[in-house]
Amino acid sequence: MRDLRTVIAFTIKDMAKRKSFIISTLIILILIVIGFNIPNIISAFTEDGENLGEEKILIVDSTNLFEGTLQNLNQMDLGYTFQIANNDVSFEDIKTRIEDKDINEAIIIEQKDDGSYKLRYIVENMTQVASVPEDLINAINAVYTNLKISKLGLTQEQIASLTPNFEFTIEQTEEQEVSGNLGVIMLLSIVLFYAIYFCAYQVSSSITTEKTSKIMETLVTSTSPRTIVLGKTIGIGIVGLLQICVVVATALISAKTFLEPELLDAVLDMSKFTPYLAVITIVYFILGYFAYALLYALTGSTVSKPEDIQSANTPVAILAVIGFYLSYFTMMNPTSELNKFAAIFPISSPFCMPFRIMMGIASTSEIVLSIIVLIITILVIAKVAIKIYSNAILNYGTKMTFKDIVKVYRDKNN
Repeated sequence: MRDLRTVIAFTIKDMAKRKSFIISTLIILILIVIGFNIPNIISAFTEDGENLGEEKILIVDSTNLFEGTLQNLNQMDLGYTFQIANNDVSFEDIKTRIEDKDINEAIIIEQKDDGSYKLRYIVENMTQVASVPEDLINAINAVYTNLKISKLGLTQEQIASLTPNFEFTIEQTEEQEVSGNLGVIMLLSIVLFYAIYFCAYQVSSSITTEKTSKIMETLVTSTSPRTIVLGKTIGIGIVGLLQICVVVATALISAKTFLEPELLDAVLDMSKFTPYLAVITIVYFILGYFAYALLYALTGSTVSKPEDIQSANTPVAILAVIGFYLSYFTMMNPTSELNKFAAIFPISSPFCMPFRIMMGIASTSEIVLSIIVLIITILVIAKVAIKIYSNAILNYGTKMTFKDIVKVYRDKNN
């Protein structure tokens, strides 16, 4: 136990003082702060202090088709400011006003030869607007409809009856009810995946670096290979967990500080994130990290040069990506049998089960089964990894192939 604590302390100290670790962490924190400041940055660069999304639209109704009722558009809270002109305005005048940023867009109402009307939607560049906004079309149609209805001499009750106020509700045929913001769930799943993946990857990098610097020879003569594997895995895991906590804390503080409350509630609806779910997420982070970290410890011990790390780690990386996408895409149909499988399958359960719990569809038996399967998988990987590690760690020759690894494992069992 004393040797294990020594290896853990050595690993934590070594990781914490690495320039690459410090710089990458600082860059991530800076990017998070900048990311949550993007709405404020865009707003600061918007001319005349206009709010993002508010556009000035000129509507030219020279034929007086709407009989002065177009001003009602400004009462509809559409996110636009409407300027109404009942005189002729030429295309060139509109072009000049758009270029001068006096208006953003314009609508010209024209009467055709057959008596019908055409609305020309004028923008600066058609690449910015794929089509006429649907809410704008509906609003103009509503104004014209109300104008025509008012001319029929109907009472207010009759007018109100023409526009029914139906109450819509959503129901599902499946018995399991799913709750939670799917966007937030998928975002957190991505964060959890990268946290596990990159922390685990550091184990492989650390082992190979120490082999290159011959530090491993000293470690092996001082303690057992099992202690080294577990100590390095735990040490890097502690550093990684602390790094993730700092990143998450920075993100939450930045969101609270820089985002408007309405936008914050829309983007980060954390109402389903309970203390129980936080504990479960940490448990799955630890278990998922151990599973992948031990695999990376195995691959790191099979190479003797840092430039070989990436190729050696490719199979584990592919396995991690498969697990993540199995979890990520099945969340779009969380009540499916495939999603249940992903929540128990050990390569995907760390990324899937916490969010089945968040959606309220994971039973206690599923959670217990998932954790048991993951623990058994970790024990099996640890047994194989430590045996391979014990024989391969002092290999300074060429990179070991899969055939060599199998041979070494069999030899160690004999």
